[in-house]
Parts: sequence; C-alpha cells; structure tokens
Amino acid sequence: MYLLIVILVIIISMTLHEAMHAYASYWLGDDTAKSQGRLSLNPIKHIDPFLTLLLPITLAMIGAPVFGGAKPVPFNPNRVRFGEWGVMLVALAGPLTNFIIAFLTFGIWALIGASNQSVIGQILIVSVSVNLGFFVFNMIPFPPLDGSRVLYALAPEFVQRAMETMEKFGVVFIFAIVLLAGNAISTLMTGSINFFFSIFGHIFGL
Repeated sequence: MYLLIVILVIIISMTLHEAMHAYASYWLGDDTAKSQGRLSLNPIKHIDPFLTLLLPITLAMIGAPVFGGAKPVPFNPNRVRFGEWGVMLVALAGPLTNFIIAFLTFGIWALIGASNQSVIGQILIVSVSVNLGFFVFNMIPFPPLDGSRVLYALAPEFVQRAMETMEKFGVVFIFAIVLLAGNAISTLMTGSINFFFSIFGHIFGL
C-alpha cells in the first residue's frame, strides 16, 4: 500500500510541477511548451522513466528521502518577458508548486488529526515528504535542475556560459550527481525535509 501511495503522489506532484513550468512560460509570452503539448495535466506528457519513476521509487523502497524530476518543459528564454528574471520565474514555478502542495497537505493532516496509520494519514504525510523532497532537490543550483535557473539570473556571464554547457548533458548530469554525491544529497534532503516539517509544525501549532 505504501509504495502504491508513493507512486500516485509522485505522478500527481511531478505532473503539476511540470505543468506549472509550462503555464508560467506561456503566461510570460512563450508558447513553446504549448506547441509541444506540454501545457497539459496529462502525466504521460511529463513522466521521465528514470527521474519520475525509477529513482524516487527506489529511494522509497530503501527508506531514503524521495526526490526526482520529470522531462524538462521546453521553453525559449528569448521569448519570455522580463529577460533572465522571467526565466527565473518559469524555473521557480515548478518547485514552488511542490512546496505549496506540501504546505497544504501538512495543514490538512494537522487540522483533521489524521492518524499516520490510516490510509488518508499516509497519503497526506507521503505527499508532504515527497513534495518537500522534490522542492529541495530541484532547487539545488546545478544544471539542469530548476535551482540553476535562479542562479543563472544572478550569475556573471562566464558562469552562465559554463552552466549552459553543463545543461546540455541533462539527465546524464543528474545521474552523475546522484551517483557521485548520493550520501551528501541524502543528508541534505533529510535535514531540509525535517527543517520544513518543523516549520510547518510551528505554524499549525503542533
């Protein structure tokens, strides 16, 4: 049951994550995502077999913090309003969606007093953990993760050029990060998720 809940939460959360990237770019003037069918809430449009399914499910099975990603939403930075700041807004749309989902589901869990042993309690807590995991992981400032776009808007030009080169490797680069720095990432994820759980608990008086 737990693994099924994790899979469903992952699919829903990453679909909303990528859809919000697409909607943000569209609202800011770029229709690239729309023309390629990514302005959609259909999970099939966004799922990446490794990042969306294999990686987070494997992490869940071994009891590690769950994180992952999906197929990057295509957009043309030159067509987005507000230049690099517009690009940053597009990048932030996905992780912030996960953060909001985590906050709302924690609030529901706290307000209804759901037991962690009940199905609804498990769904809510898994939703909080998974979405916080996606938020933290995607905000790491390494290409092609969303956090790199935030850094890109603030970085000097020579750093931007280096990041553009790294971004071309896409999923391969993410796989290398997970493989080479798995323990460090796991420590970062655990600490960050616990931190936000604590903050949420204070907000809702737990």
